[in-house]
Amino acid sequence: MKVNLKINGLQHVGMPVTNLPMSEAFYERLGFSNVMASGFDYKGGRGSVAMMQRGVIVLELYQMPETELQEIRSRRDGHIDHIAFDVDSIEDAFAELKGAGFAVIEAEPVFLPFWKSGCKYFNVLGPDGERLEFNQIL
Repeated sequence: MKVNLKINGLQHVGMPVTNLPMSEAFYERLGFSNVMASGFDYKGGRGSVAMMQRGVIVLELYQMPETELQEIRSRRDGHIDHIAFDVDSIEDAFAELKGAGFAVIEAEPVFLPFWKSGCKYFNVLGPDGERLEFNQIL
């Protein structure tokens, strides 16, 4: 069933990194600027994130807590973690996709203390396990 969901555009591409300051410096050399930095809690540890922007391109570089870094270090390819789409209403998008039978990962949209007033997101799984994030900056 085709959904009637308004997607404004590609919001960001999320990439796990093992050394956030080194990755920030690398992308700054390519003309990106850090437009948002924050931390997040994950499984009892603290991770860090930087949104790097150049024009309309936004990359989410995030470093997991030290206890989770081995998984990222062991990857040989496929370091892009998710593609995020910008939506006007996270609640409407969640209801539309859940109602249409998409494989929604989260039980409800998740709040993160990113940007000035936070954001909410949820993910759906594609046919090959790819994660598609729907995100609203609040």
